[in-house]
Amino acid sequence: MINFSMSKQQQMVKKEVAKLVKNIVADTAHDMDESGQIPADAIDKAWGLGASISMVPEEYGGYGMADSPLETALVLEELAFGDMAFAVAVTAPSLFITPVAKMGTEDQKKKYLPLFCKEEYAACTMALNEPRFGFDAVDLKTTAEKKGGAYVLNGEKCFVPMGANASHMLVAANLDGKSQLFIVDTKNPGVKMGDREKTLGMYALEMNRVVFENCEVPAEDRLGGEEGCDFDAFLQRSRVGMAAMAAGVTNASYLFAREYAKTRVQFGQPIAYRQSVAFMLAEMAYEVDSIRLMAWKAASALEAGKNATREAYLAKMYAGEMAMKMCDYGVQLMGGHGYIREYPVERYYRNARGFSNLEAMATI
Repeated sequence: MINFSMSKQQQMVKKEVAKLVKNIVADTAHDMDESGQIPADAIDKAWGLGASISMVPEEYGGYGMADSPLETALVLEELAFGDMAFAVAVTAPSLFITPVAKMGTEDQKKKYLPLFCKEEYAACTMALNEPRFGFDAVDLKTTAEKKGGAYVLNGEKCFVPMGANASHMLVAANLDGKSQLFIVDTKNPGVKMGDREKTLGMYALEMNRVVFENCEVPAEDRLGGEEGCDFDAFLQRSRVGMAAMAAGVTNASYLFAREYAKTRVQFGQPIAYRQSVAFMLAEMAYEVDSIRLMAWKAASALEAGKNATREAYLAKMYAGEMAMKMCDYGVQLMGGHGYIREYPVERYYRNARGFSNLEAMATI
């Protein structure tokens, strides 16, 4: 039987994240977007929730809680409701921590997890996206070649979140026709950190281009060791995380536009009474639920230990299309005000474009 009710634990987590967003993001998201920076104290407060390290065993510095993709999806939605750039910045370490915790060897867990499972925020990230037309996460152009006791990486990555601040990153590369992940120290002489990307959205988030030139990675730093890792399992969790964030951004646009339509009076009555406006608001409402439910369905499958390749792909694809369309509705419903940067709907619109363009900006 399908149950759409959240457990008490899930309700508590959702409430706590929503409270944090209201207190430290709601009134500062615009300023962060304009300045292109996220205050370090804001990230530290959000990091204190422990979402990124909750499922890491205690012996490695985590909280040892049960792995719950559905609960993490709730967290990502609430964070993105506040601001997508903030959500990605705060949870970027999960892109490193979660795969290592789930698929790393025992030595890799002992070596790397304690570095980032701390009370203080420590940046680590993942490099997956590539600057080329038709980018496909399972057909990477960045290559890994085994040479002696090391793997040599060559290629270029883009949109690496918090790349310039990270001490380590997981790099996705093509090894003998198969996508694999490698743990790379950013101080490696083969790593060339590029400038900050100039993007359409997420102005507050620093994303970098990174070039790997004959970057030698010790064989023991291939995630999962000699046998490697299940890259598809990572993609499933990442795509569900992206869909959950899309639900948050779309919901933020819907609720702001709805309140505006209820208070904006034209010809003696709120514009919400106009049929064309009401129809757009109704469509936004059910598409928010559609995105959310598809993310929950995929997350529930993962939580049950099932393969969710299909569900995760469909959730992200649908979220990418509908988030963009519904956030455009938010701009339209506000008329000329929707095009002014003083109102958040234009930011939601710009940020929503990223869901269909980017991979691996979040994971559950």
